[in-house]
Amino acid sequence: MTIQWFPGHMAKARRQVAEKLKLVDIVFELLDARLPLSSRNPMMDEIVKNKPRLILLTKCDLADERVNKEWVRYFQEKQIGVLPIDAQTGKGVGQIQRVCEQVLQDLFAKREKKGIQLKRVRAMVLGIPNVGKSSLINRLAKRNAAKTGDRPGVTKAQQWIRVGQTLELLDTPGILWPKFDDQQVGMRLAVSGAIKEEILPLDEVALYAIEYLTKRYPHLLQERYKLTHLPEAPVELLAEIGKKRGCLQRGGEIDYDKAIELFLNDIRSGRLGRISFEWPEDWEEKEEEHVQNNDHSTSEKVAE
Repeated sequence: MTIQWFPGHMAKARRQVAEKLKLVDIVFELLDARLPLSSRNPMMDEIVKNKPRLILLTKCDLADERVNKEWVRYFQEKQIGVLPIDAQTGKGVGQIQRVCEQVLQDLFAKREKKGIQLKRVRAMVLGIPNVGKSSLINRLAKRNAAKTGDRPGVTKAQQWIRVGQTLELLDTPGILWPKFDDQQVGMRLAVSGAIKEEILPLDEVALYAIEYLTKRYPHLLQERYKLTHLPEAPVELLAEIGKKRGCLQRGGEIDYDKAIELFLNDIRSGRLGRISFEWPEDWEEKEEEHVQNNDHSTSEKVAE
């Protein structure tokens, strides 16, 4: 199944981003720490090109702490500046200026040669919907400078926001890509709340999440819903969750819609526990498989 969703304002936002890049020194690319590569727009490299970039892993307090460290190491090995942050608590936000200056060392050196000593930075804030752009900007500005919401697509226009004397931010609408060829990417985004709920059937999203959590975080399911054991079938586990949380209709039938809503809210709010929906090894396996397939195709062409 190919998931497609590219509202008109997102196409416009992409054009605006490309036009405004020349006005900024660096791009702050926000990724959801729970699913960094699935929440990374694959068109971003094409849009940003060679502009210096700092990856901010948002909502890090919702993600598995051990996996957070693995993702930091993953990006550092690729020579990309990276910093885990949580805009709600302020964790890591105070380090952004310092890490930003490290990334822009060459730019500051050139400015110093011209006699410019002040390390003033203009940064563009980019990321998919609901990744936490507005929350970060408000935390940095120490005021409600950007509109926030728990649904994707809240920010609709670009705006400049001054942060102290040395940082100026350009807020942008969240930009998704036209379609998700990888169904797992679409499902991970749907579980996290990055895709509007009308796009994917919620029952499929919930069953996908249950299957994943049963594999990697079974103890969180057992602890949250007080289960002594986990049924093998995801739909049976969803029914157990419904029973435990009182999602019942007349006659004792499970209200699956209510159980699904409750379950997904538990995940997105962090009430279920700290969860990472992808690990670096998941993508490394996929990259290796892609390389092997390309090598195989090349060998076949040579043989022909």
